[in-house]
Amino acid sequence: MIAFGGVILLLILATLGVWHFYNQNLRPVSKNAPTQTITIQPGTTPAQIADLLHNKGLIRNAWTFEAYVRHEGVGGDLQAGTYSLSATQSVPAIAAQLTRGKVTIELVTILPGQRLDQIEQTLINDGFSKASVEAALQASAYENNAALVDKPVGNSLEGYLYPDSFQRTSATTASEIVQESIAEMQTHLTPELRAAFAKEGLSTYQGIVLASIVEQEVNTPSDRAQAAQVFLKRLSMGMSLGSDVTAMYGSRLAGQGTSLSYDSPYNTLLHTGLPPTPISNVDSSALQAVAHPATTNWLYFVTGDDGTTHFSTTLQEHQANTQQYCHKLCE
Repeated sequence: MIAFGGVILLLILATLGVWHFYNQNLRPVSKNAPTQTITIQPGTTPAQIADLLHNKGLIRNAWTFEAYVRHEGVGGDLQAGTYSLSATQSVPAIAAQLTRGKVTIELVTILPGQRLDQIEQTLINDGFSKASVEAALQASAYENNAALVDKPVGNSLEGYLYPDSFQRTSATTASEIVQESIAEMQTHLTPELRAAFAKEGLSTYQGIVLASIVEQEVNTPSDRAQAAQVFLKRLSMGMSLGSDVTAMYGSRLAGQGTSLSYDSPYNTLLHTGLPPTPISNVDSSALQAVAHPATTNWLYFVTGDDGTTHFSTTLQEHQANTQQYCHKLCE
């Protein structure tokens, strides 16, 4: 009986030891630790999650985490995603965050005035694979998208990816970001905007092409409306647009650097009419400038070194403005 009692005592002591070990390891690792970003892939088991958290120094013991989620019956509720966690959190706090799916939201930002190749690099820099980005930017993947109804068949998505910041989690694909950007573009291609383009003698696609030039040439809304007026007047006169940015786009597209003299269909210094496609994406300000140009009568403009745009009606005035205000930019 004495021996049996000793066994019982040992079992009690062992149980108390395990319980103490368990409770101690539920505590945070540290009182002061930075936040870490970890990603739990779909299909990851509770044991694998425990090992990941332990290897990252976020919990004291992997077995304790696994035992806790099993005891609480939440092992099957742990969700994949990207999380911001800290070693200052207890095991219950971390488990609660993982079961609620309180994932870290990151932003993917497409800037105004970006070419399609620049947007491609932006998405790659944000962690999407090159192959997935290239597939996501294929226009053929969005044939039935209402925003692209005016895009000529075979043309790329150039001009149709609206600049904005889009939320991304670990499960977000490059294609979803592109779809959101196109959908945002559609919200700006309103019936009113299309009608305003038509009033200026432009199809919707032509309006986007011209807006992309305005986007690249000038920055402020009032200047954009005046620049749009210049380009529309030149088009109506059969005069070349004379835009450096279109020439540089064409030379880059052909792998010729940023040449103004390279002869491409985009070089509006050499050819009349609009270039064949947009030369970048556009924001609302550029679209509205083309839809509602200024009522001025300018025929020329030049942006000075200080960013101010100077408009004129004659070539002589334009040359004087260029000589006075544009030195570095016009070299």
